[in-house]
Amino acid sequence: MSNILTVTLNPALDLSTTVDRVVPEDKLRCDAPVLEAGGGGINVARAIGAMGGRAHAFVAISGYHGQQFLDILRQEPLIPEVFHTHGETRQSLAVTDRTSGEQFRFVMPGPRWTPEQAQEALEAIARVTPQRGYLVLSGSQPPGVPLHFPTQLAALMADHSARLILDTSGAPLKALLKVGSARHHVLRLDGAESEELAGRKLSDIHAVADFAEELITRGVAEVVVLALGAEGSILVEGGNRWHACTQPVTVRSKVGAGDSFVGVFTWAVSQGARWEEALVLGVAAASSAVTSDGTELCRRDQVDELARTATLRRI
Repeated sequence: MSNILTVTLNPALDLSTTVDRVVPEDKLRCDAPVLEAGGGGINVARAIGAMGGRAHAFVAISGYHGQQFLDILRQEPLIPEVFHTHGETRQSLAVTDRTSGEQFRFVMPGPRWTPEQAQEALEAIARVTPQRGYLVLSGSQPPGVPLHFPTQLAALMADHSARLILDTSGAPLKALLKVGSARHHVLRLDGAESEELAGRKLSDIHAVADFAEELITRGVAEVVVLALGAEGSILVEGGNRWHACTQPVTVRSKVGAGDSFVGVFTWAVSQGARWEEALVLGVAAASSAVTSDGTELCRRDQVDELARTATLRRI
């Protein structure tokens, strides 16, 4: 029985294709498109599947595109938990210029939710949350969903003795600073998000760790993970400050690195790994993901190898 539930409120039916060259005005003849079920929580569940786990994936879908999305999702190494909403599931389009190698990404907005729909989603998530398990909220929120939705969700987790791992950005992330108690178990941020939230430049890993401690002191989360790109990630909890990074890898695509980190990190913690052990596996997963093309995520054999040679130190 899986003890991990991922949540994707704003999924996207992802279309990707390639053309010889992207130029304005011309009619561009594209290769046959590849369709994928996209969204932060879905990718997190995929990464867990790559490690041999099997997460439940709560996903809000609607309309014709939603049915296409669900058909694809049923072929994935996860267990769908479907929440039907109004409107139409959004699409995104990625076009790669074969000449330059550049990728152009067009992301459509999701359907607008009402406060009532957001409350219904909270109740539906509560019904499928594993007792004493882990819930991962990852990706953007649909228009209309209250900014404090993550905090509402964290409050519900107490009833299940479950732990919330949050990977979000933008306005919902900034809203966390107004929370007065440590309801979020783990909060993960990338470098740009960290500096935006801090309102200052974080010049080195010690400044990053200091900011993570500040978030814990302010009651935003119990554990904070801050990603540093090629320099790995920092984890702070209970007075411990860890920095982990892998050996350098050749980067082919950065898409999916963050989701791979969150998925493998969560899987490791759910298997009883210590925080620093989960951190090492997470950075290994992120490094594995960037060596693959397009939207491919991490590979277990590569994660294991990168983790064996990773550097872990207290800071």
